[in-house]
Amino acid sequence: MPHCALHAVQYEPIVRRALEEDLGRAGDLTTDALVDPQSHAVAHIVAREAGRVAGLAPALSAFSMLDGTLAIRCPVADGAAVEAATVLATLTGPARAILSAERVALNLLGRMCGIATATARAMAACKGTEATVVCTRKTAPGLRMLDKYAVRMGGGGNHRFGLDDGILIKDNHIAAVGGIDTALARVKERAGHMVKVEIEVDTLDQLDRVLALGGVDAVLLDNMSPDTMREAVRRVGGRFLTEASGGITPERIAAVAAAGVDLISLGWLTHSVKNFDVALDFQYR
Repeated sequence: MPHCALHAVQYEPIVRRALEEDLGRAGDLTTDALVDPQSHAVAHIVAREAGRVAGLAPALSAFSMLDGTLAIRCPVADGAAVEAATVLATLTGPARAILSAERVALNLLGRMCGIATATARAMAACKGTEATVVCTRKTAPGLRMLDKYAVRMGGGGNHRFGLDDGILIKDNHIAAVGGIDTALARVKERAGHMVKVEIEVDTLDQLDRVLALGGVDAVLLDNMSPDTMREAVRRVGGRFLTEASGGITPERIAAVAAAGVDLISLGWLTHSVKNFDVALDFQYR
């Protein structure tokens, strides 16, 4: 299981905004009209399919924010592989809080488990190679921290969290300044000694130019065939990290990993999430 902390200070503002959005100005009109304030219940959050768990803490915090007296028990942890019908958490306490927080909690948990499950399957396709699957900045606005945490729970890694934690020179940057030579020269002048530099190349000729100039920590091999990637990896010869990107479908992951790249970046892990099927089974005490 991955060892990776997710602190309440990171996710509580996200959960709070989601609850505020759902409760609106008047609160849960349906639950407040139907359920006695003193009613207590037991509810189980259940996986309806097999997959990888991620997001229990933020999802369950939705219930706690509405009523801190709820008792919550989790028999599994983030990063665990589960089968269908597995109980992920049990809630005991005020029925109103359980019902009112249900949708926010399941939305968060379903998205994060979906990302973790897709990542775990992508990593399984890389088995027997040195490649690691990483996500991109193609995340849902406001949910990047949770999306990227879910990738780690699936056994993958994270690319940049934002524009401020590394330099990635893309094709449009190169076009904007007139070429690879100018782009790398300007980066060398202005990047701090703690800042990693990666540059995107589309052809082996571009890669050769980068190899001649130096000054990078990684090269992004964009939209190359596995055979071209294999040759690129050979030319790099371990001098810096190689990352494959662009149009890599689930069916192509194994072939790309076999080309010898260090990293495979997949935007669809987070921008095209298949929601993981989780449900809340509710009963009065």
